[in-house]
Amino acid sequence: RAGGAAMEQERECRVLSIQSHVVRGYVGNKAATFPLQVLGFEVDTVNSVQFSNHTGYAHWKGQVLNSDELHELYDGLKLNEVNRYDYVLTGYTRDTSFLAMVVDIVQELKQQNSNLVYVCDPVMGDKWNGEGSMYVPKDLLPVYRDKVVPVADIITPNQFEAELLTGRKIHTEKDALEVMDMLHAMGPETVVITSSDLQAPLGNDYLIALGSHRKTKADGTKMTQRIRMESPKVDAVFVGTGDLFAAMLLAWTHKHPNNLKVACEKTVSAMQHVLQRTIKSAKAQAGEGNKPNSAQLELRMVQSKKDIENPEIIVKATVL
Repeated sequence: RAGGAAMEQERECRVLSIQSHVVRGYVGNKAATFPLQVLGFEVDTVNSVQFSNHTGYAHWKGQVLNSDELHELYDGLKLNEVNRYDYVLTGYTRDTSFLAMVVDIVQELKQQNSNLVYVCDPVMGDKWNGEGSMYVPKDLLPVYRDKVVPVADIITPNQFEAELLTGRKIHTEKDALEVMDMLHAMGPETVVITSSDLQAPLGNDYLIALGSHRKTKADGTKMTQRIRMESPKVDAVFVGTGDLFAAMLLAWTHKHPNNLKVACEKTVSAMQHVLQRTIKSAKAQAGEGNKPNSAQLELRMVQSKKDIENPEIIVKATVL
């Protein structure tokens, strides 16, 4: 059946992922590449740093790529005329000039391909016990707010980052929906607040994530789909979860372009499967009554291949 064969032979989809690399473990490109490849994407990686391991360990060593070196790598692609991408994915960055260079590259790639989708996780900080703090230099905020977010199509801030970007605090779900509308107005048509300290209807053992997709219909009217997800809290500090989340969201929004509900259900469910497998394995390694360490808490990525490819839906989204 020619139609079936054509469907099967989806046009190859290329992602340029500019993120950290670690020799050991799963953060940045190491957390994003495998899931994207498993889900059928060609992934070209620029490693913004190369470290022995993530910086949550007692020790770490390595090198950092600067903005000139990033430009040089991009130049190589351009000279060979292989700088056509369907997606760009970025996460944790510490340097304003590097981030500005990313924006230049995204803008140029969008000239090459007007359908390019830029998925940006604006990593700046988080809340601990209700108190927000930034773990990147303060001068990154204006770059994200004024340069990066306006060229992004999909953003995945946590609650604290959404508050920073809009200058508005979130106390209720209504606040959060208004903040997401403000973020849409800045550029991105898809916004997912990946975690929040909002009260979950299912109770304190659940974490709330919210999503909003605004699309302009053929007649020019705007439609917004909004969803809420409640996922069980996992009692551990994981690293690389945001990177994995953004990569899987990229994949599932590609496969379900006008259904944020399904895309988020698959992303969050796969996430749960990976985290449950990781915590179970980490506790077994640490032994009864011991707290697992950074090495033991590395995401069980390879072991979760089947869950990433075809996640059983264990978290349902509520349409708001």
